Amino acid sequence: MHTLTENPVKSISKMIQNAISKAMTYAEYRGLVAELAAINSSTGNEQTEALANYTQLNDRRMRRWDKTLKISEAIEGKLKGSDKRTTWLVLTESWCGDASPSLPVMNKLAELLPNLDLKIVLRDENPELMDLFLTNGARSIPKLIALESDTNKVLGEWGPRSTLATKMVENYKAQHGKLSPEFKQELQVWYNKDKGQDILADLVKLLTLE
Repeated sequence: MHTLTENPVKSISKMIQNAISKAMTYAEYRGLVAELAAINSSTGNEQTEALANYTQLNDRRMRRWDKTLKISEAIEGKLKGSDKRTTWLVLTESWCGDASPSLPVMNKLAELLPNLDLKIVLRDENPELMDLFLTNGARSIPKLIALESDTNKVLGEWGPRSTLATKMVENYKAQHGKLSPEFKQELQVWYNKDKGQDILADLVKLLTLE
């Protein structure tokens, strides 16, 4: 007796559609992070004091990024006018340090571009989808999946870090084996000094390549 196996492409499309159907807007995600920060908790399967503390820290960081992040007129002019409808589906968790500078940049672009729809889901609630978009075999977040809105066709992906931040992490790992708490703090300082411009450059490239 032969059994029919599901078309892998259809299966991926179904996973993506399922994730989109339960996704949060950026405002909803920010509200969730703020609520969890207030009760000393976090998203995700693992619950620890450290992850709760990171959630509180990220809530403060994103609040600051939301207020201070600017997109230049040159970039606005470059991006406006496209009629292609695009969805950015982002996998993340409240405690993720690399998400705190990048999600506000994604949101600013979505606010700027009427045809760009930002959707956010939690990694630990979507393990099968996450496993389709691993980074060097790891479930690294944030992970942005760029989709054609009408068909959910995958156009590209980004994450978990911008180009220069990725190089910094790779160089540090090559010298020390793994990331230290001190390096993670240094990386956040770098993000602040960069003012989101490296993340923005990557995301603009992702949009214009579509």
